[in-house]
Formats: sequence, structure tokens, C-alpha cells
Amino acid sequence: MELDAAALAGREASGGPGESRESGDPREAAAPGMAGDHREAGVPQVVVRRALPSEPADRGSASLFVAEAERQGVRADRRMLHVGPEPAGERVAEALRVRPGAEVLARRKLLLADEVPVRIATSYFRLDLFGGTPLAAPGFVLPSLQAGIEALGHRFGHAEEELIAREPTVFERETLLLPPGEWVVRILRAGYSTDDTPVHVLETVCAASRHVFPVRQVAGADEF
Repeated sequence: MELDAAALAGREASGGPGESRESGDPREAAAPGMAGDHREAGVPQVVVRRALPSEPADRGSASLFVAEAERQGVRADRRMLHVGPEPAGERVAEALRVRPGAEVLARRKLLLADEVPVRIATSYFRLDLFGGTPLAAPGFVLPSLQAGIEALGHRFGHAEEELIAREPTVFERETLLLPPGEWVVRILRAGYSTDDTPVHVLETVCAASRHVFPVRQVAGADEF
């Protein structure tokens, strides 16, 4: 089954605007160097797939997005926007089991398909577990974020994933170059270790008109 992004936005229209935006100070301005060229020339049409749930092999790769895009014949790129502490929004705090507004480690990147911005993906971690570790360093974690988590002794137990459609924040609209009135689809995936410790919360904000969401059952080993 595939969920059409426009249909999702319409289905959630009555409740979406009241959802938590999970926004903080680092997200109040657009990504440097992104807005001007695309707005003047017009944003090309591109549609990519985001599987729900994502394939375990993709989550264990160097980049979930790049692995998915390569199978679709799309040229993928990633740009790191922010690495550092920031206040946790309500849903992220709940998933990490900290109080709303508590400082957490955020790793935020912009994902592009054929040079068009399509997603903002932010990984959130508890500072008491990951502060001062290689995950708190600038840049991408090599060979992968999953390997970095496991190197610190965490093993995957289970995950919970939710999807909503809502209006974009100012930061999301500017960074994703969204036209007036377009919504986003927000996927929040919370990963827990074998001892039920909240290890990794991934928030993916997708430009609604640039995605379809195939839904299927995934068998086999899973990853954070």
C-alpha cells in the first residue's frame, strides 16, 4: 500500500496545525545558501519514496536516504546543518524520556534529490548518554551513525514510529523551498535498546508533494 502525500495532508488537516512543531532556535532561519537560486529559477519537480517502516538493511547503511535514493535512480546528496545541544520539543522529549525543554544532542541534515531539497532529518540523543562522544562531533559519523551507536555499547531492542501531516514551520518552509500552502509529513521514529533505554529519536520532515510513502511489513533484523 502507498500513501499519497497530498491525501495525507488533507486527512490530517483538522488536527495537524495543533501538533508540536519541535522547533528551537537553530531552526528559526533558513539553511545558508539554499533559498535564492531555487526560488528564482523555480524548484524542479521530483518525487522520492520513503518506506514505512524502512528496510533494516537501509537503516544499517551509511545513509538511509542515499540507500533508498540509489534504488530509485535518484542522485542523492546530504548537507549537515547543525550538530549540538538544543531544547527538546514535547514529542522528542517524551520519546527520549526527558522533560520538555531539556537539552538534548541534535544532529540535523538536509537531504536533496537531484539537487532539490526534499527532507530535513534530525537525530536526537540524550546528553547523559552521548554528550562528549564521537556522535557529538561536527560532520557525519563514519562509517555510519548506526555503527557509532553500537560502538558505544547499545544494541537494538525495538522501535516505535509515527507519521503526521501538518503545516511547516518557518524554518522548514524556507529550507525545503515550499510553495505557499504546502504541508509537510513528519515521521518520528524512536529506537530503544535491548534494556529499553531510549537511544535514538529520528525526526524526518518531508516535503509532502515530493514524496510517496510505501507501507509494508518488514521482516528480519532491525536497527536504530
